[in-house]
Amino acid sequence: MSETSETHENRLKRLKMRSMRRGIKEMDILLTAYADANLSLMDHATLDLYDQLLHENDQDLYQWVTGQVQTPAPYGDLIADVAQTHKKA
Repeated sequence: MSETSETHENRLKRLKMRSMRRGIKEMDILLTAYADANLSLMDHATLDLYDQLLHENDQDLYQWVTGQVQTPAPYGDLIADVAQTHKKA
């Protein structure tokens, strides 16, 4: 998913910006809080998965986070963590 020439710092900045600038305000709020709390702690594989998740449609993401629709693999644990981060905030 990520470019090999992208530094780790730039990747975190890019993912943070993509978390903040979504199509719907609810996902801006949810993903910004999640990114703030977790991006710097993620390993390479989890960053890859989060990057992939950010390519998903906001309406789908919102339904997964709110439990309206079952989250597809491989995002189950990640979406559960996003939902938990929002509940803690």
